Amino acid sequence: MKTRVHTPQARCRAGFARADITPPVGIYHRMWGAARHDRATGVHKPLTATALYLESLDGGGRLLVIGMDHCILDGAEIENIRTRVGEVAADDVMVALSHTHGSGWMSRSRADLPGGDLIGPYLDRLADTCVALAQRAIDSARDATILYGSARCALAAHRDTWDERAKQFVCGFNTEGQADDTVLVAKVLADGTRGTLGTVVNYACHPTTLAWANTLISPDYVGAMREAIEASTCAPCLFIQGASGDLGPREGYVGDAAVADRNGRQLGFAALSALEALPAPGTYFEYTGPVVSGAILGTWAHRPVPADEQAAFAAWGTRRFVVPLPYRLSLPTVEETRAELVKWEREESSARAGNDEARVSECRARAEQMTRQLTRLAAMPPGKSYPYQITVSRVGGSVWVFCPGELYQVFQTTLRARFPDLALVISTVTNDWQPGYLPTASSYDYGIYQEIIAAVAPGSLETVIEVVSREIKAVAG
Repeated sequence: MKTRVHTPQARCRAGFARADITPPVGIYHRMWGAARHDRATGVHKPLTATALYLESLDGGGRLLVIGMDHCILDGAEIENIRTRVGEVAADDVMVALSHTHGSGWMSRSRADLPGGDLIGPYLDRLADTCVALAQRAIDSARDATILYGSARCALAAHRDTWDERAKQFVCGFNTEGQADDTVLVAKVLADGTRGTLGTVVNYACHPTTLAWANTLISPDYVGAMREAIEASTCAPCLFIQGASGDLGPREGYVGDAAVADRNGRQLGFAALSALEALPAPGTYFEYTGPVVSGAILGTWAHRPVPADEQAAFAAWGTRRFVVPLPYRLSLPTVEETRAELVKWEREESSARAGNDEARVSECRARAEQMTRQLTRLAAMPPGKSYPYQITVSRVGGSVWVFCPGELYQVFQTTLRARFPDLALVISTVTNDWQPGYLPTASSYDYGIYQEIIAAVAPGSLETVIEVVSREIKAVAG
């Protein structure tokens, strides 16, 4: 039998910092095509930015992760933040979005819409806040150990569902679909104390509890999750969104913030169970042999990791690479999309004239879909493929994988199955939300939402999995 259980851990310098980044009430807030409102009417819970700065003990490697409660940000906004953090090279700055759909769409392209005039000034302040936040995290860094563990949480559900009555796929709770329930956690402990500098929670689930009926600025379930953990640890919690392209909350698309809080506590309590189970730094769990009692008992004990083995805890390495992903052949053109937009705008006007509110709502949603499609098309670089940029960083017994866009769960389940001895932190919607969704090849041509709006061709996700696997092998030695 296996007689040793090792806890993945890392030795480095680490620092956390937190800032409030809540937009002003009245700002443009429409994230959902079915929404009837445009402006935010209030705040459910504050939006936050949390910075985690990591530095190798020899000073040769750096990584700055800024986790933000936003759904999507334009690439130019993210690059502005990354390039302005002076003490860390832009390539080592990862802006990871929680993907909450309750934050609103913060894009300067929406400036002409109700509340859109507040977006530009807000984004300017956001960049300034993130730069100052990063500096505080850097200044607070101290020698530390990171311990990694995992738990299970049933919040996330598969969301590609066949509606037999409507004869179409819908994006919602699939009672028969498989959903990855892995909660990966990290606890960062300062040397010389038992104090927790901060924690990390990596989980894959779309923050779509709150939908079109919600008019409040909200971090969705992430807010209550953080509150539950921080009340126990008295330290900031950084949330990292996993590969959730086909995952969403079992109970979602509601307007009741209490449901988002309940979802968040579910995840928070699961994460706390994993954090509480972590051993002391620098130890492993070993079978110590039988003891004769009423039964023959097998006993275990925590032992110090030998000094020569602890050297691996300080290992560090980063690999950055670009995977060219071919565009799908059926990708709509700008001209086709504009024609569809004009069509739906005309039908909306006709529906308004006829006082057909149901039709008005549908036409408005369809027009919004075309507007967003134009935004996606405008962001696609010219050529036959999308330059998909990935960063893989080894930090001791862990590997952090940073990817833009929204990948299906098989990305993380496959990687974790291939590398069971590593703690894999899978960070998506990082440094860009383009090229949008990366569904499995088998999901194409069925009319599934994520596939319909995907910019890249079938097989792209599978290619990324294989390339990232090779890079993890290389960086982990």
